[in-house]
Amino acid sequence: MRALREAFVSSRGFPLDDFQVRALDALDAGRSVLVAAPTGSGKTVVAEYAVEKALAEGRKVFYTTPLKALSNQKYGDLVRAHGAARVGLLTGDNSVNGEAPVVVMTTEVLRNMIYAASPTLDGLRYVVLDEVHYLQNPYRGAVWEEVIIHLAPEVDLVCLSATVSNAEEFADWIQTVRGETEAIIEERRPVRLRHLYLVGDRESEDVHILPTFVEAEAPARGLGGVPPTVAAGAASDSSVELRPNPEAARLDSRSSRRGGPAVRGRPRGRLYTPRRIETVERLDDEGMLPAIYFIFSRAGCDQAVDACLAAGLRLTDPEERERIRAIAEAHVNTLSDADLDLLGYGAWVAGLEAGFAAHHAGMVPPMKEAVEEAFAAGLVKVVFATETLSLGINMPARTVVIEKLSKFTGERHEFLTPGEYTQLTGRAGRRGIDDLGYAAVLWNPYVPFDQVASLASTRSYALQSSFRPTYNMAANLVRRYPPDVAHHLLNLSFAQYGADKEIVRLERHLERSRELLASHRQAVECERGDVDEYRALLRNRAERRQAARGAGGGGGGGAAGGFEALKPGDVIARRGNKAVVLQRTRGRGDETKLLVLTADRGVMRLGPTDFAGPVRAIGSIELPRPFAPRSPAFRRAVAEALRGVRVRADGGRGGNGIGGSRGGDADSPGGTPEPPGADDVRRHSVAGCPDLATHLRYAERAERLAREVERLERRIRGRTESLARQFDRVLRVLESWGYVDGWELTDAGEMLTRLYSETDLLLAESLREGLLDGLDPPSMAAVASVFSYESRGPDQGASQRVRFPNRTVRDRVAEADRIWRDLNVVEDEAGLPETRPPDAGFSAVAHAWAAGKDLEDVLLEEDLTGGDFVRNVKQLIDLLRQVGDVAPSPATASAARSAADGLFRGVVAASSTVGSGAGAVVQA
Repeated sequence: MRALREAFVSSRGFPLDDFQVRALDALDAGRSVLVAAPTGSGKTVVAEYAVEKALAEGRKVFYTTPLKALSNQKYGDLVRAHGAARVGLLTGDNSVNGEAPVVVMTTEVLRNMIYAASPTLDGLRYVVLDEVHYLQNPYRGAVWEEVIIHLAPEVDLVCLSATVSNAEEFADWIQTVRGETEAIIEERRPVRLRHLYLVGDRESEDVHILPTFVEAEAPARGLGGVPPTVAAGAASDSSVELRPNPEAARLDSRSSRRGGPAVRGRPRGRLYTPRRIETVERLDDEGMLPAIYFIFSRAGCDQAVDACLAAGLRLTDPEERERIRAIAEAHVNTLSDADLDLLGYGAWVAGLEAGFAAHHAGMVPPMKEAVEEAFAAGLVKVVFATETLSLGINMPARTVVIEKLSKFTGERHEFLTPGEYTQLTGRAGRRGIDDLGYAAVLWNPYVPFDQVASLASTRSYALQSSFRPTYNMAANLVRRYPPDVAHHLLNLSFAQYGADKEIVRLERHLERSRELLASHRQAVECERGDVDEYRALLRNRAERRQAARGAGGGGGGGAAGGFEALKPGDVIARRGNKAVVLQRTRGRGDETKLLVLTADRGVMRLGPTDFAGPVRAIGSIELPRPFAPRSPAFRRAVAEALRGVRVRADGGRGGNGIGGSRGGDADSPGGTPEPPGADDVRRHSVAGCPDLATHLRYAERAERLAREVERLERRIRGRTESLARQFDRVLRVLESWGYVDGWELTDAGEMLTRLYSETDLLLAESLREGLLDGLDPPSMAAVASVFSYESRGPDQGASQRVRFPNRTVRDRVAEADRIWRDLNVVEDEAGLPETRPPDAGFSAVAHAWAAGKDLEDVLLEEDLTGGDFVRNVKQLIDLLRQVGDVAPSPATASAARSAADGLFRGVVAASSTVGSGAGAVVQA
């Protein structure tokens, strides 16, 4: 192995840094390693050595990343190093040579392999977990911990992370779980970083470039025309003692307030935030390009490019423009002219050729990848980007500009954390090109200089776990391990390792949520009446309409057929007595059972054989909440409502089937009776309020926040509760819904083990109840999209008008919403986080695209960018392929696969290309 090591080092072409040498020593000694080092420091050298070692030993190595784009980039790098025959790629978009000795994949693919006990794992020697600090991502981070915990013990890990303040703690945890692990920590940047403060001054012709820090004994330097190499003071890696620049602090504090009207509550003064165009010009004058200019808004990034073009700025020469054009055309050559026109190709390529580009999630991948290639080649000089650029993709710059130190999270504006600031500025300084990198923050009237300096000087960036037991995880643990081992593995998680430190963060979160709840409740108040009372009437009307549709059809043959149509709240007749359905479950052999309550408050479980003939709903009541069938108060309220139900003479077959209320108006439009309560909604005093929509929107947000506050309070009270106990609560939910029987999975539980989705149990239950049965492929795509799509922005999940492609889709989505509400009741009782609601906001788009409509026809009617469209379609394809693998009905599985195939075309297929330009598209 010494010869291998010597050959590897000599092939690098540069002497290895000390931290790289120590990491290679650890691998040679048979230990796992955690390498925590700044961006651009050369962490991947350690991963490359693991690849060489695995190949030399005739074993396998998996290289995992959190992003498909990063996986594609690493695949290209490894193919160039080792040849296409020895390297594979597995992502949600592509499957290339998956049995190769070196396979690049997203981390979820590896997790799924482990749970499925895939034979592809045979011979695995190393796993590289690139960007392992991603495990704190609230939505996907748990996957990294699952991989670390469940990988076979003979596999060594190479964990690559940004610099974190608790790297030793994290390495100690990995050692506890997997055996000998060495923490290799490098805090020194490969290129020194200088922090700058850019200030617009109405009394100066130029934007001021001030050093954020100066030497403790040195006088503060000058302003405007002083080159940054002089004014910037010592670099952040300098051994010289630094202090915040007092000149910058004085300038900020004595900014005059004279003259002009107030602007957004602050008088017009001498200082202002430098405009984007003048910032770019100043950086160009000082030789500080190329630059990444972070703007936490997609629209802001696009507007910045437009402004530069309108101002006639041009940062490229003719030869560079020709090369840029070639790169752009190579990346988009699989897109049609019509699609390019719709995506704004002309304006985009004009900006590129002038040396400017935007980079954000609203752009389609071919355009983003062209920007990345042109910038990495030094052709594009300024990229205006959102924070999504801060992870993974190799795009170093000389300067990083941060326009604001706060960003909107969807609910509120939040100040950047030290970790986020470190991630953003990590790209400043190109190794082997720049002696210095620059991190520039723009002056802002709402952020004092001392806060800027404090953020730039803070290096505490602790890695925190986001791990929690999910329904899919619980089902897989039951499938693979006995109870004691499953509980032990959960207690091994990094989340449990640091659980006691969580209480302070929870308290802060609770305080913020209470404040936000109070402000939302104030916005709900209406001088005309009670908005919550009006919302209750709306809910009641909607539920009765749905019940009327479900109860009015009759039909069905046999008791079992009727069972499938019944839902909680339906009233049935048995032996001349009324009973109300509380819950529908699955017993042994997948037989449907009804949990019912009678008028004398008795609770029993009934099967099809308990009825002489077909079972139909003869009425419906609204069950009290929370759902607590063991509670005497709950049973008393249900029994009282049940006694008030009046059974129709026709058994509920001819009308809305709602007992205890008068029928609707037979003369209403279309001959459809209005549900009881419709007049109450119209007559309510709030109905005529001109601000009703705003009141309702804030009321829904307040309702969500109230639930969040209640859960936070519960979590704080039980802060010492272990993850294993949370796992037990998840199991109780699965058992009550028929997915687990004792410590064995039912057929439904087996299906759940193969559904990897944020809405895993909701999707599984929808499959069991047949919500995806009998659909053509476009309608299948539309209904399935509610499980994969989630609206952006503060109103996500709020009641808003949704355009459904047809009535069938609308009715199936309503049923999914009903299942979600039932699930949330059970989750609330169990003290578990609520599953997010099904979101139909993408259903019309999914239907249209799966039906073969042109991109222009699909997007012009929707407030949707090309990038969002592609990303959501890809996520939907992934989910449909899972449904195609697990759906109980062969016809449903076939329709799901056909829907996925129909969606994978045009710009979606072009965005799944491996490598640059017109590389082959391979469907997973």
